[in-house]
Amino acid sequence: MTSDPARDPDTARPLDPARTLDVDALLDDPKTRIVVCCGSGGVGKTTTAAALGLRAAERGRKVVVLTIDPARRLAQSMGIDSLDNVPRRVKAVDGDGELHAMMLDMKRTFDEIVEAHADKERASAILGNPFYQSLSAGFAGTQEYMAMEKLGQLRSRDEWDLIVVDTPPSRSALDFLDAPKRLGSFLDGKLIRVLMAPAKVGGRAGMKFLNVGMSMMTGALGKLLGGQLLRDVQTFVAAMDTMFGGFRTRADATYRLLQAPGTAFLVVASPERDALREAAYFVERLAADDMPLAGLVLNRVHRSGAAQLSAERALAAAENLDESRIVDQEDGKVGLRNSSEASHEAPGNSPEAPGSSETPAPPEAPEAPEAPSELHDTQPPVAQLTAGLLRLHAERMQLLSREQRTRDRFTALHPEVAMAEVTALPGDVHDLAGLRAIGDRLAAGTDGDPAGAA
Repeated sequence: MTSDPARDPDTARPLDPARTLDVDALLDDPKTRIVVCCGSGGVGKTTTAAALGLRAAERGRKVVVLTIDPARRLAQSMGIDSLDNVPRRVKAVDGDGELHAMMLDMKRTFDEIVEAHADKERASAILGNPFYQSLSAGFAGTQEYMAMEKLGQLRSRDEWDLIVVDTPPSRSALDFLDAPKRLGSFLDGKLIRVLMAPAKVGGRAGMKFLNVGMSMMTGALGKLLGGQLLRDVQTFVAAMDTMFGGFRTRADATYRLLQAPGTAFLVVASPERDALREAAYFVERLAADDMPLAGLVLNRVHRSGAAQLSAERALAAAENLDESRIVDQEDGKVGLRNSSEASHEAPGNSPEAPGSSETPAPPEAPEAPEAPSELHDTQPPVAQLTAGLLRLHAERMQLLSREQRTRDRFTALHPEVAMAEVTALPGDVHDLAGLRAIGDRLAAGTDGDPAGAA
């Protein structure tokens, strides 16, 4: 792969300013109504979503941040005791905008759908059904579908200028795109159609149909699942019959909303091989589903304020310091040995040595060796510390170079993707000030604040 001459491998700058993601333009555009942050786990999606929401609010927009991640970091960073299924306003936001935050409560969202689309008696029967309680609490795919439902609810209320969605970690972050299809497959499945048939036929005819048409299936499923569970499923399906079509209709509408021009997907990644491999997967999947990709946020990028000193030069300087320190120590020992030998040779060479007490030693003689010894004790630790710092700098420059190569591989595969690089902060983000700092780096796109980089 050819390297770009416009890019210095030690400074970790982007390849082409034309491909820099303009975050402020995206947030300021009144046509942008939904921003979806997706990516693998541990890359800072939750922090990025919160920082985007805060920045948009402080630039005058009315924003709600919806997190699907069960972690509590979002609430903590925004100064809220806890998040739930109701948007909570965040205080201490500068500017004329508003910021609200919420965390998806999967079961509560399901309950709200039932309560909104069934009469009181039927809603009560559904909510009390054991199978429904299991389904709404953690059935595979329910979280993703409920995320689609909640996003659709928020958008339909038209209360916020901008909705920022923080998706779950790993590849399941895009599972909510498949939720309508999976739900449709489930509702169109043979088992559901058979279970719904008695409710559609109704009365004794329905029970007769169930007894005759499902005798073998009921026996098999009863042994596998238990007779009571099967009866719970049948009761649930009968009660939900009139609602299934509504589920599919709303899910399909939300799916089309995600494809609309007012939606922007941001893929969040760190400058590591696995994270950028996942990012490439997200980019390709979004393109395949005709989802509007705004760009890539490359999070926690490392930089150095002394990039002119390469890793090789720093290591060479450290080695030179070590070698000169070793030579100095050996010379010192040789000097001491020579001095000792000279003192031993002096009596043999001096005719006055035996029994002589007439050779007075200068008063300063006993103190003379202390000066070089004191200097010798001071210099090596300084040299050792300097060598250690040079090696740390070399490691940092090697890290920068590794991040650069990984980033270049991604841009070679996806040159069309705009990118914003976010310089790593010295510590964790745990308050609004930290979120503002991340927002500033997002808006800077490439330059950030190298002096404050971690």
